[in-house]
Amino acid sequence: MEQKVDYIKHYRNEFSLLEQRQPKGTTPEFRQFKRTAMEFFLTKGFPSTKDEEWRFTNTLALTRTNFALPTDSVTAVNFEKTIERYAIPVQGARRVLFVNGQYIPHRSDGLTGNGSVTIRTMKQAIQENHPILHQYLAEGTNRPANVMTALNTGLFNDGILLHVPDNTVVADPYYFIFLTQTDGINYAIYPRNLIVTGKNSKITIIEHYLSYAHSAHFTNAVTELYIDSHSTVEHIKLQLESSEAFHVSSLIAHQKTGSNLTQHSTMIGGAFARNEISAVLADEEIECTLNGLSLAAGKQLIDNHTTIDHVKPHCTSHELYKAILDGSSKGVFNGKIYVRKDAQKTDAKQTNKTLLLSDNATMNTKPQLEIFADDVKCTHGATIGYLDAEAIFYLRSRGISEEIARDLLTYAFANDIISKIPIGSIREYLNHLVYTRLKQGRELENI
Repeated sequence: MEQKVDYIKHYRNEFSLLEQRQPKGTTPEFRQFKRTAMEFFLTKGFPSTKDEEWRFTNTLALTRTNFALPTDSVTAVNFEKTIERYAIPVQGARRVLFVNGQYIPHRSDGLTGNGSVTIRTMKQAIQENHPILHQYLAEGTNRPANVMTALNTGLFNDGILLHVPDNTVVADPYYFIFLTQTDGINYAIYPRNLIVTGKNSKITIIEHYLSYAHSAHFTNAVTELYIDSHSTVEHIKLQLESSEAFHVSSLIAHQKTGSNLTQHSTMIGGAFARNEISAVLADEEIECTLNGLSLAAGKQLIDNHTTIDHVKPHCTSHELYKAILDGSSKGVFNGKIYVRKDAQKTDAKQTNKTLLLSDNATMNTKPQLEIFADDVKCTHGATIGYLDAEAIFYLRSRGISEEIARDLLTYAFANDIISKIPIGSIREYLNHLVYTRLKQGRELENI
């Protein structure tokens, strides 16, 4: 109980410091919006394993470290080499870099937008009291209460606001990089991204989370997507932070008639990482596709929670999440599909597959369907297993070593997700990373 009082006091102090640093021009309404969210978090505290949604994911480590907000200036220079080494050369992409939550203009492609696209840092949008911010940001917090999202709302200081107007096709992707380097301090960053598309528009968004060196820090990120009628959004998230980092992220998507969302999530870094996705299919003829890949080794824990809410008829959702677990790592998957009473002719499919590379790795999976309509086609399923012994024997009989045979089969398992990503340089990057991590996993097996 004493630990809880200590960390609650810490976060209350952090909020007080942030209030003093709010951008000039912040409106009283916006300050109250943040204050209300922070009070909710301070009342509830971090979730525990007694909460059904967190029963397999222990947040106790978050209560034992006082993660601090970074200052407004980035003094270290090491991030330059990190960006050169780990940033993906996505052709034509407009790159926006944040280091320790601070926008770095000289390593970004600017915020001038692309044609009629509007793009601002969240800090700029707050200063301007931007109408898109005023119209959409609070709407996401009106969803069922989530203490992690509330903490982000209370403490976020920057991120991206992006608006694509009606009838606009953005050919080149936007590439947002969030790099944390601790400089000996346990930092916490709270990126907040708001992406709004108009009717008949199209855009690709990449979010890339990185760490410099192996050091503890806390990332709590929230991205809100508002996809208007007959628009298409491709969203790619890469979480590759330090093996000592804590990462919690929420993607909140709201789709309108005839829209299409495809989301690709890759979770590899973090001692503790949780990825939450909530998609509301609010009108008819909507398509939503969620693809996810998790790789864990050593004592990592990677948790994926997804919710797809079918509100209206004639909508389709596809969901495929895969996990590869080595060493003593743990995986969690909880996928929910709601089909409401009026959502007739729903077509929904959810699949979770886990490959265990070690006898000490564990997976907790819970695919769920809640159907209140009577004319639907819905399936869900989960499998957990080891590499196929017959397949390994077949490859070995062709002169391939057991180690390489195991790697080939594991790589093929992962490539089912990687191959769905539409950008070649990202596929190549992840293929190399999977190969590297398989070797590292063997090294970490006894850690």
